Amino acid sequence: MPSLCWAAGSECRRFDTTPTPRYTSTRVGKRPEKGFLAALIFACTAPHEPSQITGEATEMPKIITELPGPRSQEIIETARTYEPRSMGDQMPVVWDHAEGCVVWDVDGNEFLDWSSGVLVTNVGHCHPYYVRQVKDQCEKLFNCYDFVTEPRAELAKRLVEITPEYIDKAFLVTTGSDATEAAIRMARRVSDGYEIIGFDGAFHGRTYGAASAGGMMGTKNNYGPMTPGFLHAPFPYMYRAPICQGKSEEEAAQACLEYLDWLVDRQSSNALCGVITEPYQGGAGGIIPPKSWIEGLDRWCKDRGLIFILDEVQSSFGRTGKMFCMEHWDIKPDLITLGKGLGSGIPCSAVVGTSEIMDALPEGSMGSTNGGNPISSAAALAAIDIIEEEHLVENAAKMGKLFEKRFVKMQESFPQLGDIRVLGLMGGLEFVKDPESREPAPELTRQIVWECFQRGLICIAPIGLYSNVIRVAPPLVITEEQANESLDIFEEAMHAALNEVGA
Repeated sequence: MPSLCWAAGSECRRFDTTPTPRYTSTRVGKRPEKGFLAALIFACTAPHEPSQITGEATEMPKIITELPGPRSQEIIETARTYEPRSMGDQMPVVWDHAEGCVVWDVDGNEFLDWSSGVLVTNVGHCHPYYVRQVKDQCEKLFNCYDFVTEPRAELAKRLVEITPEYIDKAFLVTTGSDATEAAIRMARRVSDGYEIIGFDGAFHGRTYGAASAGGMMGTKNNYGPMTPGFLHAPFPYMYRAPICQGKSEEEAAQACLEYLDWLVDRQSSNALCGVITEPYQGGAGGIIPPKSWIEGLDRWCKDRGLIFILDEVQSSFGRTGKMFCMEHWDIKPDLITLGKGLGSGIPCSAVVGTSEIMDALPEGSMGSTNGGNPISSAAALAAIDIIEEEHLVENAAKMGKLFEKRFVKMQESFPQLGDIRVLGLMGGLEFVKDPESREPAPELTRQIVWECFQRGLICIAPIGLYSNVIRVAPPLVITEEQANESLDIFEEAMHAALNEVGA
């Protein structure tokens, strides 16, 4: 009987992945009524008691050692010895295995997850249908360069089908940076110009072209000159951007749009090609722009014949309560970059756009060693199946409202929570020393993440332009019970952190 095994020391945990009613998804409550695929997902995810599979307690979370635990400390020491310190600045939790929204470390401690990796595992960790589809493909074919395979062709077709009607082509690559670089190359190839406008605070990846397009200084400082051909304009960061202060959303949006003309008049070499932006700025702190700004930006590009690139690498596949974040607004970007939740674990990214742009590139002019490989394509197809069949877009919208309501309530007794930005299951919580001065509070923010970790809630290290924002991004399968439990932990952690370090 097929099974999935996690090795944990000398232990081996097994559960059946054949279509028999043994595994519970965090979302499936009743059988979907949509043909064979829904039946198969239901069969893999029908109700059970978790202890029947893993033999572990169902209480969530459950901390059984000091943190980090002894085995975790050993592994962290190995990592510190052999890996560069640039690898990360996360809490010292050494992941062993995970299911849904629950993570176990190598010492057997159980955590709730607010990271989804880094907005990757939208369908939850190790969903059994996803595991089965990837496992089946692994037994057939791993890589064949850019020779056509059925999974790659099917994924390209599927992406065209689920994106807006005017989109008719999909180019598959591996990482978000790959997708950004590909979109920039496509835009420049079909344009008479080469200059691309990006925005302050934007993050599009760490390769040179992607970093140059972005406006996050952490990816640029002390790495030498950036790639030429990029201009930068203010993003409507209502809480902090000087151009927005003292203005309404409409006024700030208009000021930022007018700045684009000023920028072009004074800095462009008369070689404009396009504009690239995130629908919300993730790395800068989950900054959601006014509706009038992003819709105005779309019109601004079209009025000038510029290619509009929308970076949906982290905002797509249900994360914001829509399949694609762009659906919150009336916009029609020419190229859309996708990633993270597309593969939901296995690296997979894409650029989708129109034949007018993509077919302008001659045969063989752009390919990828691993892009669209059979395994990542199978994983992405499985992820899309799960998102659609288990109604994860709807769940993200529903749970997002719950999170936002609780955060607003917390703010009443915790004024250091200066700004709350929530869109579906994407959240950015900005902490300040004082709500009047809005002075950033990075030490408090870091301590809150630590206190969450100590209580069994995994958060990504603080983000934002001042490292004072906590990102909220649980898997989209999170249940109301898990949401409330994690929010209770977070509220307790905030007050514990304040007592520890003060504002």
